[in-house]
Amino acid sequence: MRVAAIDQGTTSTRCLVVEDGGAWTVAGTRRHAQHHPAPGWVEHDPEELLRNIEAVLEGAGPVDAIGISNQGESCLAWDAETGKALSPVIVWQDARTADDLAALPPAAGERSKSVCGLPLDPYFSASKLAWLVKNIPAVSTALQAGRLRLGTTDAFFLDRLCGTFRTDLATASRTGLIDLATGSWSEEMCDLHGVPRHCLPDIAAVNETFGTIGGTPVKVSIVDQQAALYGHDCRKPGDCKITFGTGAFLLSVTGDRRPPASDLLPTIAWHRKGEAPTFAVEGGVYDAGSALEWARNIGLFSAMEELGSFEGPSALSRGIVFVPALSGLAAPYWDRQAAPLFIGMDHATDRRDMVRAVLEGIAMLTVGLIEAAAQVVPLGESISIDGGLSQSSYFAQFLASASRRSITVPPMHELTALGLAELCGVDVSGARKAAQTFTPDASVSTAEHARFARAIERARAWRQ
Repeated sequence: MRVAAIDQGTTSTRCLVVEDGGAWTVAGTRRHAQHHPAPGWVEHDPEELLRNIEAVLEGAGPVDAIGISNQGESCLAWDAETGKALSPVIVWQDARTADDLAALPPAAGERSKSVCGLPLDPYFSASKLAWLVKNIPAVSTALQAGRLRLGTTDAFFLDRLCGTFRTDLATASRTGLIDLATGSWSEEMCDLHGVPRHCLPDIAAVNETFGTIGGTPVKVSIVDQQAALYGHDCRKPGDCKITFGTGAFLLSVTGDRRPPASDLLPTIAWHRKGEAPTFAVEGGVYDAGSALEWARNIGLFSAMEELGSFEGPSALSRGIVFVPALSGLAAPYWDRQAAPLFIGMDHATDRRDMVRAVLEGIAMLTVGLIEAAAQVVPLGESISIDGGLSQSSYFAQFLASASRRSITVPPMHELTALGLAELCGVDVSGARKAAQTFTPDASVSTAEHARFARAIERARAWRQ
């Protein structure tokens, strides 16, 4: 079997061709523009994303099936009859709806957590979709004419490419609009945000039929992070992975029941046909790779190869701390008013110290996610990580020491594509070779954890 696994992410669209046995090749990569029309706003051009999917798929050549992953919470509006996008894609990082959410009744936040498991945060799709209806005339006109479609990017791609207006349950669980108890759209949550329920896509299992592209079946559609969880071979409660892309995203499998309330978010990991949904807990750091990109843009380093090793004690142990809150703080703080913070520099501090502090700050925020996940489900012996930062030996070792847990880095780091292929039915065992393991040492002390916590408190609510 030969599958085209398309990973439509925050900064690029990639396609890998994965075959039975686990052999794989990169068929194509296309980057797309990030638009910031106002402070806190992040947008993509939906037509550009669609063109890039078509381009990388063409580079794959003949395949037996297609799997597509999506950005999760990023969403848009389009015309049901013409398929034309009526809005830009509002990206998951976008914070424009913070004031709208703050204006909701005080009890709304707890009710949201009860029904859909998610807090009222601009991160999720619900308030973004409501903003489109309220603020873009073409969207409200299409609603009045009965021609409006609303959804996450996957539903738009599938509608345009396959003529299928669907999303999968895992993606739907990231919107803030479903009832986790029933796996269907919640009229209560739709009414709370002002999202017309009849404009949302049907919800399907991850391996339902999503139509065909050029005669080739699209067998799988799912959120990129959930695909990566599957690609890490996480199946049992306590199995845990962290993907370091634009943001950092921890998911840990909890089983076939909704996990108890905690500082992390209950979410659907995947729902396969004929099976009960598998649940997970999820927590994120808004800025991981994006914080490094910022650090590179301001001249702290020039190439990723510079991040593999550093000499001497950590920046944190010397009092140099960076809080990577360029987009605010996600779980467990949910503070969009937090701001990035460098603190502790002196006349001897140089660029290497500062970029080292950026790496350590991302790791320390991630440790908070690990500790929160361990309160919900006993974690396994090691945590598997992937993404760009996983290729830095310094970062992986610091994360192991700070979390006091073994960290493993699979040799095949395209785990989203691997998970897509496996969900399509490909035998990927040959791609799962021995991982590199980093074991904790005593280099990160309790005092250093406390120092970072103090820096977090200084960064919080700064933009208020």
